[in-house]
Amino acid sequence: QVQLVESGGGLVQAGGSLRLSCAASGRTFSSTGMGWFRQASGKEREFVAALTRSVGTTYYADSVKGRFTISSDNAKNTVFLQMDSLKPEDTAIYYCAARLGFGTVRASNAYAYWGQGTQVTVSS
Repeated sequence: QVQLVESGGGLVQAGGSLRLSCAASGRTFSSTGMGWFRQASGKEREFVAALTRSVGTTYYADSVKGRFTISSDNAKNTVFLQMDSLKPEDTAIYYCAARLGFGTVRASNAYAYWGQGTQVTVSS
């Protein structure tokens, strides 16, 4: 089992920044990567960013590329999402997830464990 706890969400004005953290515990050694997803009210959950464990390759949704950065501190079993130049369209609940298999890193069903989510609200 892998347990994930997100933190760092909050209210920020457009153009501001937030740094989300996801602390992992349990069988973290078995994960093949970590991902961040978000779900806005009334919308489907969408891929935001991912990081593979083996080689550290990063992936980003086009909507956040150049603004968001995913990184990790393996010694602390923590993954981060640095969000800069935030827009009102970024408002959503953000979830971190642990991938155990080798499905596409952009697909939510490739991830077996999920955090509880942290709310990010960007005001205009």
